[in-house]
Amino acid sequence: MVQLNQKFINSIAKDLPAHLSLDDFIHYCGLPLRPAIRVNTLKTDATKLMALLEPKGWQFEPIPWCRDGFWVQYPQECQPGNLSAHLQGLFYIQEASSMLPPTALFKDNEPNTVLDVASAPGSKTTQMAALMANRGLLVANEYSSSRVKVLHANLLRMGVYNCALTHFDGRVFGEYLYETFDAVLLDAPCGGEGTVRKDADALKHWDETEIDAIADTQKALISSAFLALKPGGVLVYSTCTLNRRENQEVCLHLKQKYGDAVEFESLENLFDSAHKALTSEGFLHIWPQIYDSEGFFVARLRKTASVPREHPEPRLQKQFPFQKASNKDALRLQQAFADLGLNWPAEGQLMARDDEFWWFPDGFEALQGKMRFQRIGIKLADDAKHGLKIRHEAVIAFGTPNKALELDEEQACQYLMGRDIALDVPAKSSGEKLVWCQGAPLGVVKHLGNRLKNGLPRDLVRDKVQS
Repeated sequence: MVQLNQKFINSIAKDLPAHLSLDDFIHYCGLPLRPAIRVNTLKTDATKLMALLEPKGWQFEPIPWCRDGFWVQYPQECQPGNLSAHLQGLFYIQEASSMLPPTALFKDNEPNTVLDVASAPGSKTTQMAALMANRGLLVANEYSSSRVKVLHANLLRMGVYNCALTHFDGRVFGEYLYETFDAVLLDAPCGGEGTVRKDADALKHWDETEIDAIADTQKALISSAFLALKPGGVLVYSTCTLNRRENQEVCLHLKQKYGDAVEFESLENLFDSAHKALTSEGFLHIWPQIYDSEGFFVARLRKTASVPREHPEPRLQKQFPFQKASNKDALRLQQAFADLGLNWPAEGQLMARDDEFWWFPDGFEALQGKMRFQRIGIKLADDAKHGLKIRHEAVIAFGTPNKALELDEEQACQYLMGRDIALDVPAKSSGEKLVWCQGAPLGVVKHLGNRLKNGLPRDLVRDKVQS
């Protein structure tokens, strides 16, 4: 049962718009949150996913602000996170309101360089990668080291390869990558007042004295994000909290600091019923009862002019551990890819480090040496003792149905649980093969004649998988 702190209720009543009822707000806070998913268009589309899941009892209701988002209903025994389709990255389990910030950022906007200041666990990052169709450069930052691992795992599962990961306090970007990005998303750390439908205890110990400290951090982050934005670029600021101090007042602080260089752009026409959540500034302040969702806040700001940086330009890093791969290595890798039925895209650059080969996203060279990156693009292969060893993440990102062995759903479940697959009709052993299911790559097996030896990395093996 939801725990609403009375002090929170008294405080939030002051921010609640006159046309909304406090009783409705309290009522909706106590309702279960409608489950929602986003189709991963890097691997499939809504029509194909529906054709896969509707025969299993799934029902889909479109989310108005995300063309690939759906509220869903499914049989009680189903655990969506254990579905083979989810583990293959065909969809992302994502709350509906959380899909709004990327939609607002990409409205009438096709940015080539994007910064996601606070990325983990990766719902919005992977949504933006899909909106970019894996083209251009997406820098995803996460301050928490443990959450960086979760972010990275989700990027690989969803087949994202245009991303570079960083692990910094978001306040450094304004100086290190000053006026670098076409678009910036700051989904700021916040008090989480809008998440009570997902976490019944989220507001149990709510304390108003903590809000000012959180808001101070948010103001520092939005200033840094604005400095990292190119003149003419777009910044979306969002939170999953409800009070004005963490929302409208943070944006007004930026406007006060940089004056006419900050322009608020109205989100009234973002989707058909956006006016229901519109503030006087043109922001969306989403209360749970408006769309039967989590509480959320979204603001879109444009940088109309350059603003001075606040500190001297940092020194460039002297050494960068990667270099462009030789033509000889590129041909070797291309042949190894072709043998498995993989194909890397025209956009990007093949790089080498020691005995490793990596695919860097287009445009990364402009950032080289400006700051330290945890991971850039995607690792393709290791030059091992017995030849090139193609990495699982490369298979997931660049696999094609060419030369692949098609598995049924039951076999796919066995594969994802780390088991070998017996063949009904033995055939001549044919070595390493790409396996395919539900329109997407699963990984690699070794064809041994009477069975397929599982090649799934041990850290990805699941105890339970549902078809």
